[in-house]
Amino acid sequence: MSQPEQQTLAAEAIIEGVGLHTGRQTRVTFRPAPANTGIRFRRVDLEGSPEIPATLDHVVSTERGTTLGAGDARVHTVEHALAACLVLGLDNLWIDVDGPELPIGDGSFRPFFDRFRQAGIVGQGEPAGVLELRQSTSVEGVGGASYSALPAPTFRVSAAIEFDHPLVRHQYASFEITPQVFEREVAGARTFGFLKEAEELKARGLALGATLDNAIVLDAEGLAAGELRFPDEFVRHKIGDVVGDLALIGKRLRCHVMADRPSHAGNVALAKKIVAAQSRDGAKPIVDIRTIMQYLPHRFPMLLVDRIVEFEPGKRIVGIKNVTINEPFFQGHYPGHPIMPGVLIIEAMAQVGGLLLMDAVEDPEDKVVYFMSLDNVKWRRPVTPGDQIRFELEMLQFRRHVCRMRGIGTVDGQLVAEAEMMARIVDR
Repeated sequence: MSQPEQQTLAAEAIIEGVGLHTGRQTRVTFRPAPANTGIRFRRVDLEGSPEIPATLDHVVSTERGTTLGAGDARVHTVEHALAACLVLGLDNLWIDVDGPELPIGDGSFRPFFDRFRQAGIVGQGEPAGVLELRQSTSVEGVGGASYSALPAPTFRVSAAIEFDHPLVRHQYASFEITPQVFEREVAGARTFGFLKEAEELKARGLALGATLDNAIVLDAEGLAAGELRFPDEFVRHKIGDVVGDLALIGKRLRCHVMADRPSHAGNVALAKKIVAAQSRDGAKPIVDIRTIMQYLPHRFPMLLVDRIVEFEPGKRIVGIKNVTINEPFFQGHYPGHPIMPGVLIIEAMAQVGGLLLMDAVEDPEDKVVYFMSLDNVKWRRPVTPGDQIRFELEMLQFRRHVCRMRGIGTVDGQLVAEAEMMARIVDR
């Protein structure tokens, strides 16, 4: 199967409306972004317009929707817009939001899907990331949901739900996720809720913007108002939510996801499991340890990179460190409770970043990378024997042999460390 190219919008797309949970009137502008930018939200109503990348590492809540955050900035209910992005193959976007939540529209995915189509989509000449699942994986009991993800040549989502209500009961649907199928079978399916829950949700600061015009509301007997667009509209909307949450993986998908009673918490857990499985078992090295040793001066016990699995010259690199009980630092850190020192996690991240820099200069074998500063360093959870750390670094700026990079380290899809760093390339 041919490698797809990255895409963005041909023109700006603007949507205005009320947020489902906050009840705030918001305006969101989807702007074209350069290749390899990814999808990034910007809270333009806050000082400095803080960025929130649409990645799994930035999920801060999955209660009644998916919320992304960075620092104190938040964007609620992102799944409908992200579903349309994944289905239409939009890889790079700036999403400027002047409030804490995206507009809910009519409660379906269609406002975003249609608006993107109207704005137009253009190729960017760079290969798009594709995650082709190579082995089955599953998630059980997260948010009451269970999932299986199987290797498949295309992206398909099957889902089953069950609610004790005469209009819902047990529903099942399965769709191949293409623009044509999604537009016809899923895009118009609206979010839904139960009238008996309304007061309790509003007491918790949720569903403050919910109305009969932007959600299916069910009372004890049937619909509080209006008509269903599909007899099984409820499960179709759940399938769309699965697509939107899996968009946080940041790649085109080739797999068959089967979900039983899907939830946002379960969707995100599955996404992390897919990434972890692919990182551990499916990532083939494009640079092995012998080549790494040609470029890095480090040797045992300070060589902390085992292989490079993704590489975009001058832009991005992904490296792997396998952590074993035989690491010498575990003898003293700590006996009986082995934990990888945080400074060595950042050192390993820096070594991966150094390999990204080596491609940017002539005669890299005669150069060495000195790191000049570290900023915004955070350790999120401990790393222990048996873990595999996946380091992802992107170059922010490169000028006169001095560069700035941003990096994260994850284990099984869970963020363990992050940092920004500045480095200089000098002669050995």
